[in-house]
Amino acid sequence: MSKKDYFLLIDTETTQPGKDKDGNKIPAMVADFGAIIVDRKGREYARCAVMIAGVYGKMPLFYSSDPKDDVFGRHTIDRRIQVYDDMLDNGTRMLASINAVNRWLENVLGKYDPILTAYNIAFDVDKMNNTGIDTSKFDKRFCLWYAAQDKWGSKKAYREFILQLHEFTNRTGLGNMSYRTNAETMIKFVLGDPDFPDEPHTALEDALYYELPILKALVNSTPKKRWMNPKPYNWRNFQVKDWFVAR
Repeated sequence: MSKKDYFLLIDTETTQPGKDKDGNKIPAMVADFGAIIVDRKGREYARCAVMIAGVYGKMPLFYSSDPKDDVFGRHTIDRRIQVYDDMLDNGTRMLASINAVNRWLENVLGKYDPILTAYNIAFDVDKMNNTGIDTSKFDKRFCLWYAAQDKWGSKKAYREFILQLHEFTNRTGLGNMSYRTNAETMIKFVLGDPDFPDEPHTALEDALYYELPILKALVNSTPKKRWMNPKPYNWRNFQVKDWFVAR
């Protein structure tokens, strides 16, 4: 009998990169860390939902330079901080040290030997490395974003769904425009629900309600060899001009 697959599904929300008083660069770090251990059926076995002590409240949350961005614009920071402070007050978040997070990771590695995944795993692992959160011992891993776009992103049904929702990026200065394969768009396709709300952009909730349904649908409909070794995302394969005709 083959060994049961467990997954360590991680999501992070990060700080704004900057410089210290001496002009040295400070990289983006993890402020909000969310992780769950689940099986193929989506059953949960463990979770970690913490704000990182020494980072949250000490460094500014990530913000975009777009003043019209009502999700991550600089003008949203106070609101987002209030959301996290409320979570700390009501117990849906704890303030935890980096060492505590690493001990939790060591514990679930020993108990479940899970496959590490995240929607854009390279981003999350990079920010965890910046913070000192160590996932190097999780040698089994794959990118959920790569696997999802490899599974569904090129299908006619997905492109028709994209057209229905008008899920296209802004045109670049070079005239390029892609159709989206991000988690917010992918979950709507997987659930068949174009009105599914956008992510709250808090780590545990994004992992539970957006990335987990994608993971569950993927691993139960695709050979393991394929989702463990997906084709990397290439924006050139998702150009609007190559797949859609203006009418």
